[in-house]
Amino acid sequence: MLRLLRAWLRMGVLEDGVTAETGTGTPQGSPISPLLGNVALHVLDGEWARTSSRLGVLVRFADDFVVLCRTRAAAEEALRQVTAILAPLGLQLHPDKTRIVRLTRGEQGFDFLGFHHHKVESWRWRGRYYLHRWPSDRAMRQIRAKVREATSRREVGRAVEWVVADLNHLLRGWGAYFRYGNSGRKFAQLDSYVQERLAIFASIKHGRHGRNWQRHYTWAWATRLGTYRLSKTTRNGTAHAVR
Repeated sequence: MLRLLRAWLRMGVLEDGVTAETGTGTPQGSPISPLLGNVALHVLDGEWARTSSRLGVLVRFADDFVVLCRTRAAAEEALRQVTAILAPLGLQLHPDKTRIVRLTRGEQGFDFLGFHHHKVESWRWRGRYYLHRWPSDRAMRQIRAKVREATSRREVGRAVEWVVADLNHLLRGWGAYFRYGNSGRKFAQLDSYVQERLAIFASIKHGRHGRNWQRHYTWAWATRLGTYRLSKTTRNGTAHAVR
């Protein structure tokens, strides 16, 4: 097994038909990267449970993790403990991605596994805050970029129905992950963006660009094409409230 791990780490990266040697670690996004991250950070899990669990709850997925603490002092000590545990492994926390945030009364939030987590005051019970989650700004930028690419001028030679089919596949997969949370508003924003991009695409394809294309390519038109709508597909998960 160790021989296999060494081979994975030394095999290099193939890009545009050229193999380049890697220095340390694994390529970002590599299929093997999460597995190797779990192998390396299993030590963190064990040491945290043995020596530091009193400080807070460690939640980890591959090399991405958060520690949930009750006080800032505990959070600062948790940061020191994690740094000390990782040092013998030759690992260190990313300085730009590591920070302490205060969730109390919705003061700050944090991104984790594509979601932004933030406490929001209840509209019914003032003074009570619930932990909500929705797609992070980065996740929204990424999906919008994919929608924009799928409806770019380079694709005008394709039938609109084919473009819609590709978009539906993309949106269903993305929505299946992010629908578990408080994503309704973000989903509605993305629905509007998809309709706008499809309308611009169709107007260019049919020579109507710049001639009131909004009146021709409405949501009714997009619906007739079978465009997948993210709105109303959310599934709210467990919410936690604190006074």
